[in-house]
Amino acid sequence: MTTRASLLLELLTEELPPKALKRLGESFSSSIHQQLTAAELCDSRSVVTSFASPRRLAVHITDVLAQGPTRERQEKLLPVTIALTPDGKATPPLVKKLGGLGLVIDQDIKLSDLERVHDGKQEQLVYRFTAPGALLHEALQTALHQAIAQLPIPKVMSYQKSNGETVKFVRPAHGIVALHGAAVVPIHALGLTSGASTLGHRFHSPQPIVIQDADRYAKQLIEEGKVLAHFDQRRQRITDQLKALASPHQPVMPDALVDEVTSLVEWPVVIEGQFSEEFLSVPQECLILTMQQNQKYFALVDSQGQLVNRFLLVSNIESKDPTVVSSGNERVLRARLSDAKFFFDQDRKKTLASRIPDLSSVVYHNKIGHQGQRVDRLAALAKGWAPLFSADPAHAERAAKLAKTDLLTDMVGEFPELQGVIGTYYARHDQEPEEVALAIEGHYHPRFSGDALAPNATGNVLALADKLETLVGIWGIGLAPTGDKDPFALRRHALGVVRILIEQRIAISISALLQDALAVFKDVPAVKSDLHAIEEFILDRLRAFLKDKGHPAEAIEAVIGSCPDRLFEIPARLEALSHFMTLPEAASLSAANKRIGNILKKSDSVSAEFKEQLLHDPAEQTLGRLLKTLAPEAQALVSQGDYTQALTGLAVLRAPVDEFFEKVMVNADDPELRANRLALLASLHRAMNQVGDLSRLAA
Repeated sequence: MTTRASLLLELLTEELPPKALKRLGESFSSSIHQQLTAAELCDSRSVVTSFASPRRLAVHITDVLAQGPTRERQEKLLPVTIALTPDGKATPPLVKKLGGLGLVIDQDIKLSDLERVHDGKQEQLVYRFTAPGALLHEALQTALHQAIAQLPIPKVMSYQKSNGETVKFVRPAHGIVALHGAAVVPIHALGLTSGASTLGHRFHSPQPIVIQDADRYAKQLIEEGKVLAHFDQRRQRITDQLKALASPHQPVMPDALVDEVTSLVEWPVVIEGQFSEEFLSVPQECLILTMQQNQKYFALVDSQGQLVNRFLLVSNIESKDPTVVSSGNERVLRARLSDAKFFFDQDRKKTLASRIPDLSSVVYHNKIGHQGQRVDRLAALAKGWAPLFSADPAHAERAAKLAKTDLLTDMVGEFPELQGVIGTYYARHDQEPEEVALAIEGHYHPRFSGDALAPNATGNVLALADKLETLVGIWGIGLAPTGDKDPFALRRHALGVVRILIEQRIAISISALLQDALAVFKDVPAVKSDLHAIEEFILDRLRAFLKDKGHPAEAIEAVIGSCPDRLFEIPARLEALSHFMTLPEAASLSAANKRIGNILKKSDSVSAEFKEQLLHDPAEQTLGRLLKTLAPEAQALVSQGDYTQALTGLAVLRAPVDEFFEKVMVNADDPELRANRLALLASLHRAMNQVGDLSRLAA
């Protein structure tokens, strides 16, 4: 039996890009595993463990064969008519084909060894043979080259080895460890040859470490090298230490920061630091951002979410005197926070309102104009739409005028991520109405999928104005998203429009809103009208939004098909359809609805109303009487928003509809009778589709 053992493959490098480390590690390990599995050296018993630390990418795979199993294989050669002469001798094309396989007739193989197989079209000559399994060192060599080529490297470096060889990789590589059990697997890459020796922590363990066995790798690095190589384990140790040392406060731990810090350290040790309470007068969002972005520190907040003057940092060394580390970092942080406080104090010497004229010097887009013109458009839209949100038009107009002024402040210049947030602080300082102050930050919401909407009505109306003005303006100058490219985040803006209209239950059509948005560009000739395309774009975002909510595609299309313009009604309509589909009558009525639709499509003109006196057959008379009662009742329920009851009430039509199609000839010879029956079906179709197009639900 071929030997099974664990495999270890490690690339030792200079410090890898921290923001890419996790992806690099995952790509490296999955690529190696996939290649070895394809070579039949791994199977379902193999367990893959990925390692990624600042100076290494590694993978450990259990149950790896030294050589794959032999397999019976076949090679299709040529059609018999081409491979053999009429007297059964090999033709030159066959000799060449076999030569490509390393075979010579009468030396390695006889013509009689080849089989004839009919492939359904013609007879083929086939070579069957027993192929030895792949050798680990050969398969691993190929796998390593492919894994390196497929790494999601942000930027490739070129560097020279001591022998003058130029190598290209994400960072200079210094060693390869390749072990199958305790045996070195001879491979090479990046100008390096594999061995069993690696390096531990740069400061705690500078001497080489000889890995005794593939299964000892992680333990030896921890015990001898002071390196916790497993990314997730290192991350967990960091978060555990942060939470423990933060008590009684809570650490602010965004995933991106935790991942980045995990990628910067091999032996994480969390240390506490403090800063002066005087800095707490600066908006805490600014202080937190300074700590996170500039220093990779973790801010701490109390039970009310208020920042405290403590912070935590993750060191890469186990210092004998942590106070030396913390004091040095405190000095660095003080300088950063002093800058932030200076910007904050300077900015407040000038009101937001006094900055409005300066917006004319900030270009929004050279085809659309400057930010001053833009806020005028936003003000007109927000003021006009304010009643839809039960917002004060004066507040909406004022918030729109001030919404972009914080772009001119030093604080936002230093921290662009805080636009809106800083504007709210400064508006409060200027004693603007709280409704206006909240709207300045709120109008950027929702900023991403799952983000909350603005906290107040003025913020939501301004957010709608901002998103639709952007959509109509940017789309109108020919910058619609293409493929993966969406530099102006129009998809995000469209999704924001969908959420605001649905979640705030705004009773207005998309088309009306788009017409209003286009009207404010009347003095901008570069903006062309393409409202239909924009509306379809928004509806596509609506479909994606509803699918994410778990609604089936056919139900979504059923509702959008009959109610594309009043988004606020859609969730209730979908809920009603969901309930309707649980009824035993649903499938039959949906199928009948689809049939009716097909019949009506083939008719040139259909009367809006049927005449009861022309209903002759008992089945059509019964259906007509029911419709006269049920249709108005359903319409009344729909107008009240009771979509579930409207659909449930129509369930009694199942038997009469089935009987109608069973006993009544719609296309009667009598033109008057035929027209009346089509009118009856048209009335039935309208009544059934008031909530959604039921034909979309038919199997």
